[in-house]
Amino acid sequence: MVTVYDVPAEDLILRTAGKLKGNDKIVPPEWAEFAKTGRHTERAPMQEDWWYTRAASILRKLYIKGPLGSSKLAAEYGGFADKGSMPNRAVKGSRSIARKCMIQLEDAGYLLPTSKEGRIISPAGQSLLDNTAKEVFDERKN
Repeated sequence: MVTVYDVPAEDLILRTAGKLKGNDKIVPPEWAEFAKTGRHTERAPMQEDWWYTRAASILRKLYIKGPLGSSKLAAEYGGFADKGSMPNRAVKGSRSIARKCMIQLEDAGYLLPTSKEGRIISPAGQSLLDNTAKEVFDERKN
């Protein structure tokens, strides 16, 4: 049985993002085209469908790393802030983006809330990722 661990992350995330576009529960907010993804970035993302890619990436991270909250996910998507002549320091990414994506994925039925631990992947979310991983695996095999 092919799982998320057996295929490249980039291919899996792009294929899953395409499937999430078809879900009417997952829609980018109106401010998404202007928002930076963290303090360490200078501009908003250039891709038009970056929201779906981030949602698919969050779904994969929750599959692999277990229960996570918005703060831990913000740390996962962080980077280094340019502080001029001072040494660069690690900063977190946007918690708002992580939180809104998790809320939308939960409304779509792909995530489940846990008490004080964040969210975990639901059986429907695990099935979506495993089926997508199988498609990616078969495509790469040919």
